[in-house]
Amino acid sequence: GPCTECSCSSGKEPDKDPSQTKKKENGDRLCVPKIFFGTRTHKQITQISRELKRTAYSCVPMTILSSRDYTCIHPVVSNSSNRNEMCVELLEGKHGRSCSYYHCAHKLSEHHALQSAHRVYQAWDIEDLVSLGRKLRACPYFAARELMVGADIVFCPYNYLLDPQIRESMDIKLKDQVVILDEAHNIEDCARESVSYGVTESQLRAAREELDVMVSNSIRQKHHEPLRAVCCSLI
Repeated sequence: GPCTECSCSSGKEPDKDPSQTKKKENGDRLCVPKIFFGTRTHKQITQISRELKRTAYSCVPMTILSSRDYTCIHPVVSNSSNRNEMCVELLEGKHGRSCSYYHCAHKLSEHHALQSAHRVYQAWDIEDLVSLGRKLRACPYFAARELMVGADIVFCPYNYLLDPQIRESMDIKLKDQVVILDEAHNIEDCARESVSYGVTESQLRAAREELDVMVSNSIRQKHHEPLRAVCCSLI
């Protein structure tokens, strides 16, 4: 019998959000998958976007997902050692102020969306996005995420596609999409790295000292004693 899973084959309206569909000339809707192109490093994304610029597909709507380490332009947050945490705090308005760059992110994403609509579009890399963001005083990190809605091709590091927590936080949905992994022999190492954690002996000693204080002051002893035991056994 006919495939029941794919609503497209039955001629019914596909159960998708508008960003996943494109209108045909005759008013029917056609499911168009996005291409997610995963690379090992951010540097490789720059090389690939340069190659895209040289092809006939240079005007295809695209975006690059990358971390705040590469895309934050806030003068204080970008110089911080923990950009993610500071950015979230700023957006939550914990200290009574927010981020003006974040509130202008739409200026940057609309600029690119408008260009692609008029076919004066060129493939771009992270540096292009950041320099335009500085000019417009608009956040490249959130603009890149906004551009994902209308993008036909999305470039990102492997772990954005492999790590379920990053996928969820970036709102990446891979069902029915095309996924290309460049140099896929590196996937094993990448998967291993995403579930590994490195810690130094001095960090362990510092943690043990803090836990000693907690235990001796009777602060949640039943939680802190086992943790202290783990630190001691690792040291």
